[in-house]
Amino acid sequence: MSTVPPRASLLLLAYLAFVSLGLPDGLIGVGWPSIRADFGVPTEAVGLVLTAGTAGYLTSSVLAGFTLARLGVGWLLAGSTLLASLALTGYALTPGLALMVGCALVLGLGSGAIDSGLNAYAAGAFGPRHMNWMHAFFGLGVALGPLIMTGALSAGLAWRWGYGLVATAQLVLAAAFALTVRAWRDRAPAREPAGPPVGAAPVAPPTVTPVRETLRLPAVWTGALAFAVYVAIEVDAGLWAFLLLTEGRGLGAAVAGICVSGYWGCLFVGRVVQGVVAERLGAGVVLRGSLVGMAVGAALIAAPAPAWLAVSGLFVVGFAAAPVFPLLTLTTVDRVGAAHADRTIGLQIGAAGLGGALVPAGIGVLLGNTSVELLGPALVVLALALIALHAAGTRRQHDRHRAGGAGRPVPATR
Repeated sequence: MSTVPPRASLLLLAYLAFVSLGLPDGLIGVGWPSIRADFGVPTEAVGLVLTAGTAGYLTSSVLAGFTLARLGVGWLLAGSTLLASLALTGYALTPGLALMVGCALVLGLGSGAIDSGLNAYAAGAFGPRHMNWMHAFFGLGVALGPLIMTGALSAGLAWRWGYGLVATAQLVLAAAFALTVRAWRDRAPAREPAGPPVGAAPVAPPTVTPVRETLRLPAVWTGALAFAVYVAIEVDAGLWAFLLLTEGRGLGAAVAGICVSGYWGCLFVGRVVQGVVAERLGAGVVLRGSLVGMAVGAALIAAPAPAWLAVSGLFVVGFAAAPVFPLLTLTTVDRVGAAHADRTIGLQIGAAGLGGALVPAGIGVLLGNTSVELLGPALVVLALALIALHAAGTRRQHDRHRAGGAGRPVPATR
């Protein structure tokens, strides 16, 4: 089994694209108080912006997986990044909330297509290390967003300048994608399967598989559900840990805030470190260990113990969860076959967005009406469900391989 190293220029663009995906998420948190004051709307009006963005993201991430083969990943990325740039320009120029909500929908459409298209491409062209590092750069973008907006406001500029700067960066990135369209056409697999025996007849080029065949595969839907559960765990831990540590475990607000930042830091560091480990030990080994680690960390959070144990569990969850999203994406082709991989990844990205929106909201209702101490048990249940879903998908993968199912053979390292 040989390895084809990805082109450095495409790797750089992929990393920058994931930075650009995270930037808007970081901008709005710092900028919203100023935006709200300018528009004269209540604080909760931000929900309209977030809902519109989520709707656009879910729609385009699913559709991108089904149109990728016809449109081509290069043009998809160029067009989607241009769309995101136009939406952010609209943010910077909008006179009121209504237009901003419309721009949020457009931004979601662009971001979802970038996310789905790049993940589908990277699953075939990048190895475990670069797949993890690409997702780590999303966290870097989320971290840079607040700094950009804070810098603009601290310099006495309006919040619109923060969005204008990011819109300009997106426009440059869109031009870079447009100039490299031909380079994105060649998607040599990072892990090539063994070739046919000497003297064997040449293999016919793959044909476009009907959509209904993809939708009939149980592994497609177990995989989508696994992504929804994983993102729910990641978001729940980061969103509600502050409440648990302050109201449930008695930590001060400043210390609790540092601990939550540490959780996101563990997620970033974990992707950098475990990307290298996964390339050496195999994606399957690291993925299974990470799922178990998430369950152990959730159990530490759930334990009725001093705050330091819950903080330790939070850090364990962050570090263990780090490679799960990229490695689940990377191994999609092994579960469903190459003919269904792009569509399945699109569905998985959409399910991830849905799980990250609905489940944390439900957990918030649960905690608000019962006790913040239920966060830990909820995370344990979700972590065990994720292990079960992954086991089910792996079992179907082995069954398909033994039956001689279509698609790329299962690599020996997994």
